[in-house]
Amino acid sequence: MDRLGIVSVLATACILGVVKSQTTLSPAVTISTVSADVSTAAPSTTGPSCSILNTSTCAACAPGSYYNNETLLCSCCPDVGLCVSPEACLLCLPGFYQPLAGRQGCLPCSSGFYSNSTGSPVCQACPTGSYSNNTGSVSCRPCTPGFYSSSRNSTLCSPCPQGTYCNSSSCTKCPICPAGSEALQTASKECTLCRPGMHKPSYQSMCQICSSGFYQIRWGQENCDLCPENHYCPSPDVNPIQCPADAFCPEGSSAPGYCMETFFRKAGETCELAPVTIALLVIGGGVGLLFIIVLVLRRRRDNDSELSLARTPLLRKDRPPGRFYGIPCDAEPVYAGW
Repeated sequence: MDRLGIVSVLATACILGVVKSQTTLSPAVTISTVSADVSTAAPSTTGPSCSILNTSTCAACAPGSYYNNETLLCSCCPDVGLCVSPEACLLCLPGFYQPLAGRQGCLPCSSGFYSNSTGSPVCQACPTGSYSNNTGSVSCRPCTPGFYSSSRNSTLCSPCPQGTYCNSSSCTKCPICPAGSEALQTASKECTLCRPGMHKPSYQSMCQICSSGFYQIRWGQENCDLCPENHYCPSPDVNPIQCPADAFCPEGSSAPGYCMETFFRKAGETCELAPVTIALLVIGGGVGLLFIIVLVLRRRRDNDSELSLARTPLLRKDRPPGRFYGIPCDAEPVYAGW
């Protein structure tokens, strides 16, 4: 009987132990179930369990990065754009940027701008001498020879104007061709020499024809030469020509100068009267003097005739004396007053 009582006590103790052990293990089963749910939502096994994660530590992705909803550390956070660790935010690729925090994507750089690094919050402007005509550029293209860009963030390069050139890449401006040379076309990579008969100072853009009385027979000259004395220069691209013996050619002559034929002739550096001209002047002077003398004599004769007529008396005094009605014939007439 005593043996039966001991067995009953042992059986009761075993039953109570089994029940107690089942009650203690139930929370472990619950945790195991939650972990399985998390693994189903995010297959990654390296991230922390969302059941034990403190979501108050989530922060917005910094500028230059963006939120990825496929990342475990971000999907555990309650709001879009938040992640537990900054490493969980994806950086913007080169050519893209993001100036704001907590965004889900990056923006491409505009034309004229570029970004050559990851995680850029802003894009850089293309420097002078380069351009970018596409969006999302990672670098800017240099201007090719013959073209230039004088401003930042250019979307294209401009051709060099006529008279200027650029013989290298990344030109910020096109200089004027050196003295004695010019660029006849736009977008020129090099300059050409001025032709004979032309010249160009350094401050001018195009070659100019030599002025009258000047010449230049060489290529690529800055100035023209003055035609020397006793020579004349009919064309600016030929050598000076010797002046004829009967002509004048002072310095800077474009053509020889002659004295008037027949009436003048060259005498040293001046013109003098020819013998024929002197004879004609003498004859002409004599005829003119004779004509003046004739006019004076005729005028004097006319004056004498007028004076003699003025002195003639009203009645002739050589009439014989006599009386008419008691009045002598030579007496002055007496008027009655009417």
